[in-house]
Amino acid sequence: MDEEELAQQMAAMRAELANSPVEVVVANHCYGLFELAAVYLSQQPAMLTQARLAIDALGSLLDGLEGRLGEAEQQLKDGLSQLRLAYVQIDGAQRAGAEVASAAGVNGESTGDAGPAGAETENDLRG
Repeated sequence: MDEEELAQQMAAMRAELANSPVEVVVANHCYGLFELAAVYLSQQPAMLTQARLAIDALGSLLDGLEGRLGEAEQQLKDGLSQLRLAYVQIDGAQRAGAEVASAAGVNGESTGDAGPAGAETENDLRG
């Protein structure tokens, strides 16, 4: 693709964007933040610090733009609630796992692998 074709494609994309209602464009960006948070939460182990930033960003947008996002707003709010719930559940499970691993290491029941893994999980949660 040469520069002229690229410039034509960019002009067409800008025209399409300019003809789209801004609430639809902003809502699409919010959906992107939702997906980003979901990706981080679905990692093994979950990447909670990254997920929290995406969740907080989505929450800030929804709070700041309340009543202005049209038809997508309620669906985005519902999605945000689901993300927050998933975050709390995953965070709790990771903390419980770290505590079990730590206790097993203290009691001498560990093979030595659980201690460092537990420490990494706890450090990830503090980060």
